Amino acid sequence: MGVSGQGSESALIASAHATGADRMLPASARRAPAADPRRLGVAAALVGVFAGTVSAMGSWIPSLWGDEAASVLSALRPGESLLTMLTHVDAVHGAYYLGLHAWVHLFGASPFVIRLPSAFAIAVCAAAVTWLCGRFGSLGFAVLAGTLTAILPRLTYAGEEARGYALAAALAAVLWIVVVELLRRPAPSRRWWVLYAVVLALGIYVFLYLALLTLAVGLALALDEQGRSQLKRWLIASAGAALAASPVAVLAVSQRQQIAFLAHRDVVTPNSILVKMWFSAWPFAAVAWSLIALAIVMWVRRRLRQRRQGERSGLDLETVALAWLVVPTGILLAASPFVAGFTPRYGTFAAPAAAILITLGVWRLGDLRFGARVPRSALAALAVAAVVVSAMPVWAAQRTPWAKNKSDWNDIAATIQHDARQGDAIVFDDSVRPSRRPRLALDTDPAAFAGIADVTLETSYADSTSWHSSVYSVAEAARLGRFAEVGRVWVVEYARNGETDSTAIADLEALGYEQAERITLHSSVVLLYTR
Repeated sequence: MGVSGQGSESALIASAHATGADRMLPASARRAPAADPRRLGVAAALVGVFAGTVSAMGSWIPSLWGDEAASVLSALRPGESLLTMLTHVDAVHGAYYLGLHAWVHLFGASPFVIRLPSAFAIAVCAAAVTWLCGRFGSLGFAVLAGTLTAILPRLTYAGEEARGYALAAALAAVLWIVVVELLRRPAPSRRWWVLYAVVLALGIYVFLYLALLTLAVGLALALDEQGRSQLKRWLIASAGAALAASPVAVLAVSQRQQIAFLAHRDVVTPNSILVKMWFSAWPFAAVAWSLIALAIVMWVRRRLRQRRQGERSGLDLETVALAWLVVPTGILLAASPFVAGFTPRYGTFAAPAAAILITLGVWRLGDLRFGARVPRSALAALAVAAVVVSAMPVWAAQRTPWAKNKSDWNDIAATIQHDARQGDAIVFDDSVRPSRRPRLALDTDPAAFAGIADVTLETSYADSTSWHSSVYSVAEAARLGRFAEVGRVWVVEYARNGETDSTAIADLEALGYEQAERITLHSSVVLLYTR
């Protein structure tokens, strides 16, 4: 059953009109797509608006965190400084940083503004999924797939984060549209393969591991009778994309020590794969995996039946979604013991495939028989309700003040802005790893610290080859005379179980300062020391 709709289909169409549920089945269960392209385009746009709104709502609430600070501080650099930095660190995020650089210089760098491009990317992703599914099935099926994409926890998280993962998911969905549209044509022109190469190369620049989708596409082509005739062009186009993206790959290899610390984390666990990768919480994961399992079982049964009956089996939506979901993430997981750097967020670009499989599971409920008293539409409605209800708490939790790695930088900035005086000095705890350093509260929101002397700063991030500043210790800054005539010093400590342990406090006490105030925040402690 290929996407081209070849072969006799009268019996299938007759049966598809038997019930309302059957008319909504995807084309992988029918020979011809039911969605009219013009109506599908309008529906995809509306679903995209919905998805973008879902991701953008409340995105201004959580404090920025370490990875987002890397994005913001890189984007705020002068262009020449940014390019220099990318030759030393974060080359794999360079395309995203360059785009964000232009964005912040047009619209500013507030949390809502810098996260908005990610919401736009999720809008494109959901619209692309809607279009893709509409080429295999009915309009109703396509809209449901796009809607579930819009509320999938991994994607609602990516849509409110100032990182490139949402854009990678959108480009992955667009890439699969190109592949499917290409295969719908009996003799696709070379322009389609050029477009495939361009989208793939751009995707690799945004997220290096998106290159693994090449293998997923190759597998899908190999399983399709018409697609096998395109394998040579696929190989040439994929090689061209890889060659075009080779600069970022070379820089990534040279900078691989930047993420070497991840090798010491236990990130590949059943919980990280089954829950954190795409679903965030066990209630949602239980519903999602149940529907995915149903979709796979029903697909296997249908393919076996087709083989017994001697029917031709072309490319179907299940094959696309499974190749998209399993191949790249499977390779990443298999390589994780040997290559440092895996994190569940790397599966974001495969998250739309999970949403498609969940939708297929909902629709396959119509193929089950639970007796005449249980309408098929009721089963599907209950499944959709379970997905939505289990997703809502996750969405809400993602939009709490400390949702991003427990970061409380907004609280730090508000405390200093409210309680500090002009001429006060400030010292930050630099003993924790770079992504948790409270100094980033100042770097990402300098207006809140206006008039406060940053007495330990040695070299600002803007003048370095990385995205964090270099600093003096309190003792070193004192020898440089930076505490002369400073009567009040604010100390911002990262708190481990409520305790502080940097050397700054002891050094200040040695200079004759005494603690006058202690303010405990979510994951930080703000202390006031006076002479």
